[in-house]
Amino acid sequence: MNIPSDLYYSKDHEWVKIDGEIATVGITDFAQRELGDIVYVEIETEGDALGAEEVFGTVEAVKTVSDLFMPLSGEVVEVNTSLDETPEAVNDEPYASGWMIKIKMDDPEEVSQLLTADQYKQLISG
Repeated sequence: MNIPSDLYYSKDHEWVKIDGEIATVGITDFAQRELGDIVYVEIETEGDALGAEEVFGTVEAVKTVSDLFMPLSGEVVEVNTSLDETPEAVNDEPYASGWMIKIKMDDPEEVSQLLTADQYKQLISG
């Protein structure tokens, strides 16, 4: 299982990469494996200001639909529109071409509430 050490993680299985005031978000390798083959990603929150743990979209797999939760509060400034045509990128490359949104963070201090790679490994192995 791939859990990059340079990322942060939420208890809802989103990963977060911080670059200045922008946070890139996707779902973890663990989450995409649990969901199975992803066939559709719906994110219609571009331009919206959302709080941490609010729903920013949904991901549909062959057997289920799952909500996607904001790991941090902020404005959704970009959506990965390539997922409209190739939702399987979430399965193939969850930490690269399978990213979902970019957030302009309201409060960078919220990052301290996310999990480190080691903490996330404990969460999913527990």
